[in-house]
Amino acid sequence: MEFIADILLVAGALGAGFYCFVLSRRLSRFNDLENGVGGAVAVLSAQVDDLTKTLQSAQGTAVASSGSLEELTDRAEAVAKRLELMVASMHDLPDESEAHPAPEPQPRSPLGPVFRRHEGASARRA
Repeated sequence: MEFIADILLVAGALGAGFYCFVLSRRLSRFNDLENGVGGAVAVLSAQVDDLTKTLQSAQGTAVASSGSLEELTDRAEAVAKRLELMVASMHDLPDESEAHPAPEPQPRSPLGPVFRRHEGASARRA
């Protein structure tokens, strides 16, 4: 009976050793830096660094754009004020019909339109 117990104990130890060997190989493949989770973690870490740099660059660009936009808005408001002032001053001018009255029509000749020759026209033909 003691002999059977020893055989079962050795078989259990060998089974546990084989199981530990299989787990060790799986764990080494799992932590492999090229193909396993270790590689995935390394790639994700590099991507996080790249995204952090990109985010900082985007924040800098946004701050610069915000400053430029504020400057343009201030300029636009100043131009709008000047335009409002110009439009307000246009109300003070007299209407064009009052400033330049329409010319009175000339009486028509009963013979029709009168054509006059200019002196320069005869010199051109010669």
